[in-house]
Amino acid sequence: MTAEIITIGDEILIGQIVDTNSAFLGKELNKVGISIYQITSVQDDKNHILKALKEAEDNADIIIVTGGLGPTKDDITKHTICEYFNDTLVENKDVLAHIEHLFSTYISTPISDLNRRQAQVPSKAKVLMNQFGTAPGMWIEKNEKVFVSLPGVPYEMKGLITNEVIPALRKKFKFPYIKHRTLLTYGLGESAIANRIEAWEDALPDFIKLAYLPNLGRVRLRLSGITLDKAMLDAELEKQIALVLPQIEDIFVGFEEDISLEAIVGKQLTELGKTIAVAESCTGGQFAKAITANAGASKYFKGSIVSYATESKVNILDVPKKDIESYSVVSKEVAEAMADHVRKMFNSDYGISTTGNAGPSKGDSDAEVGTVWIAVANEDKVYSEVFNFGNHRDKVIMKATNKAFEMLQKEILKK
Repeated sequence: MTAEIITIGDEILIGQIVDTNSAFLGKELNKVGISIYQITSVQDDKNHILKALKEAEDNADIIIVTGGLGPTKDDITKHTICEYFNDTLVENKDVLAHIEHLFSTYISTPISDLNRRQAQVPSKAKVLMNQFGTAPGMWIEKNEKVFVSLPGVPYEMKGLITNEVIPALRKKFKFPYIKHRTLLTYGLGESAIANRIEAWEDALPDFIKLAYLPNLGRVRLRLSGITLDKAMLDAELEKQIALVLPQIEDIFVGFEEDISLEAIVGKQLTELGKTIAVAESCTGGQFAKAITANAGASKYFKGSIVSYATESKVNILDVPKKDIESYSVVSKEVAEAMADHVRKMFNSDYGISTTGNAGPSKGDSDAEVGTVWIAVANEDKVYSEVFNFGNHRDKVIMKATNKAFEMLQKEILKK
């Protein structure tokens, strides 16, 4: 069973908004055993939409369209769908009542004729009620193919997929069972991992595939299986995981489906009753942002200092000025002083620091662009490592942030 996703909107094509809808749809459809054949983004143009619908009908069993269902003249999806299916618009009384209810209850502006027109739907369509907005979803079948049109507003689309579309697809089709297990690794590149587990990978059964998903110091190993026998697949995936884990135990940090590394670190700190503070220079607050993205971070995260300028390292973190003059701001001495002093400032168990040249220029140091020192301090000692993360600024920042989490976790595991 295959699906094609069509997103409609000039704002997507010009980069004004990011198409998060397709990512969500791909993930949710895959969960129920539907493979994505293609994702297409098209202009708010009738001929372009008609062409995309025809090609999708030739390609896939299920076609899901998002966008272009608003009340204004540039929203032409419903009219174009009517042309494609040789249909006409009719007013749906249930949708109209829903729109009037939303306006009377939640919306301060008066309802207009434009808003009421959103209750018009193709006569051949089954209406999918949108509990979070005024534009209904629409389900049309043709030649054993299913066409679904949904609003482009992400939270409205997600609600319709979860509450209406997926349940209806389950009733209509029998899907194979698909399952993914993703192992998170840190500190080793994909080619090195591939060499290490080559024999295991070659022995995988045909219905299980392995994908390497590298991302700035992290490599995800995704096992994907598809079969009609759920119990057999579940058992085989667990068997294969048990076989590969001993080969990667030094770099394995957890399963992506369960928890992120940032959350793993937070859980470990909570269980130990330990706390951390961070002094960031080149990463500019990315470490603090990542760790506070997890609920309950206040239990273990004391706070942070973004000491970006040289004077802030001296005036706020008490980094000895002589160390900066002797070794520069991108150095072992400065990184370790930052980590130790921020730990003491916040009275935390661990202090983390980053200082480096993210680029494109060298700034206050002669160290090469991409050079980053990362230090970890506890009450007994301070240690640091130096890395070169390349010459792309965003890449340097994110790789340094990820490496800092990796170093912190290794220190925690010693406890």
